[in-house]
Amino acid sequence: MIEIKVPELAESISEGTISKWLKQVGDYVEKGEPIVELETDKVNIEINSEQSGVVKEFLFQSGDNVEVGQVIARLDENQIQSGVTQLDETLQKKEDQKQDTPSVAAPVKDEQTLSPATSKADQHRKPIASPAARKKARELGIDLNEIPFQDPLGRVRSGDVDAYKQSLNGKSELSQNEKHAAQIKTVDVDERIERVKMSRRRQTIAKRLVEAQHTAAMLTTFNEVDMTAIMDLRNRRKDSFYKKHGVKLGFMSFFTKAVVGALKEFPLLNAEIQDNEILIKKFYDIGIAVSTDDGLVVPVLRSADQLSFAGIEKEMGHLSEKARANTLGLSDLLGGTFTITNGGVFGSLLSTPILNTPQVGILGMHTIQKRPVVIDRDDTVEVRPMMYLALSYDHRIVDGKDAVQFLVKVKQLVEDPEDLLLEG
Repeated sequence: MIEIKVPELAESISEGTISKWLKQVGDYVEKGEPIVELETDKVNIEINSEQSGVVKEFLFQSGDNVEVGQVIARLDENQIQSGVTQLDETLQKKEDQKQDTPSVAAPVKDEQTLSPATSKADQHRKPIASPAARKKARELGIDLNEIPFQDPLGRVRSGDVDAYKQSLNGKSELSQNEKHAAQIKTVDVDERIERVKMSRRRQTIAKRLVEAQHTAAMLTTFNEVDMTAIMDLRNRRKDSFYKKHGVKLGFMSFFTKAVVGALKEFPLLNAEIQDNEILIKKFYDIGIAVSTDDGLVVPVLRSADQLSFAGIEKEMGHLSEKARANTLGLSDLLGGTFTITNGGVFGSLLSTPILNTPQVGILGMHTIQKRPVVIDRDDTVEVRPMMYLALSYDHRIVDGKDAVQFLVKVKQLVEDPEDLLLEG
């Protein structure tokens, strides 16, 4: 018997939730073929079978939580694809012959002389089933006549018994749930309210956000940036940029470069706390928050300081596509040093982003809005495209002075793209 276990996932992941079974009891599974989709705190992972065989049983159902190393299913490596062993086929033929042999020596009546009712009743009393199916049905106390079969010849197989048993369990659980729901309804339930179970990812997001607020001394500082220079540069270069690199020139590459430049000047914002030590990181893996139908994920842009503007735009586009297609791997999500989130794409004017622990800094971008601005050079008032920026930081290791100056540095670099290119 082959045991399907939850494999080692990553250092930070010790359990997951069964999202859905990709096979059914009685199905044949090839070696290397996925059998179940597991939802973890970060991504969904398909678990593949390490050997070929027929699904014998599932030990857990969709929605159940399972731990690394836990057995979640069993396969029978001795069964062929049809779900019955060759030995069972041979034994079945012998059993069929034995059943057809009269116990008393007497002339065998022609089948046509039997009444239709007698013939049907006789067939009902003697269902065709493999020895394995008969044994399992006896052990489970199931009447073979009640089991629906998939075999075109009408034979009940072991997998059919398993499937029927599972359906009975499902009905029993449904009945209990219905009773429970009825009890709740009699107490205090508004029929206008829909109860939806939180996905594992949503539970993890909730847990980590609360954890960040409980463990970090979180503070937020604000500033605003004039987007005129960047928007002019994009309008001038967008066609040639796309023609040369095959990707659009967006705002995120400018802000990523600005953040890297500011982190080099204020390294404590590119650090984390471990016990009584500060780990200052000399690399720049920038997390970019992406909203998906299943919740927020933060894929990491590796070595952002070494990427060109085109490289940043290409990699971010690739990660965003994977996030929305739910194909991100654990390597895409682990180990970021600082995070950028852009609520502006949804119309947010101002917000206070929550830290993506164990990181100690996160930059929030917001929607671009035209506002009257006083121009310093001549004290005139002009209408400019402005964006509010918010920097949330862990005050345990980042002083207010450094946080404010970090945000001012980002503002300066964004408002002077030529200087940003030099810093990059």
